[in-house]
Amino acid sequence: MSNIRLTKMFGFETGHALYGYDGKCKNVHGHSYKLAVTVIGKPITDRSNVKYGMVIDFGDLKKIVREEIVDKFDHATVFNKNTPHAELAGDLKRHGHNVLLVDYQPTSENMVIDFAAKIKPRLPENVVLHSLKLHETETSYAEWYAEDNPVS
Repeated sequence: MSNIRLTKMFGFETGHALYGYDGKCKNVHGHSYKLAVTVIGKPITDRSNVKYGMVIDFGDLKKIVREEIVDKFDHATVFNKNTPHAELAGDLKRHGHNVLLVDYQPTSENMVIDFAAKIKPRLPENVVLHSLKLHETETSYAEWYAEDNPVS
């Protein structure tokens, strides 16, 4: 049986600031992110399985990505918890804002690494995360590929 790649697209709005950056992105701003999640696996061949013929049900993949990424990052502001932005984050939280403090500079590059780590363990054992593509803007994106990141 052939390996098949499936891709599901997601969109979410997230704000961030890059502490210490030498350009405009040091200021709090936001993006309309587009995330493409691609998995790879063999379609289920057991005719008695309700998922017969599928690598993974798109609905199951959607549930995983929504719970791990979209529901947490959508309409949130993301700051590196080890920067002075943590004080701003505290003020925003006290005023009812959705703020995420992460262990990294919240660039697209680092976010896509974080997203891969969150998605991989939730996939069924016969399905592998192949790649992620995170569009920060229409013309700028970061990609993560499993083949570039072998498990050590």
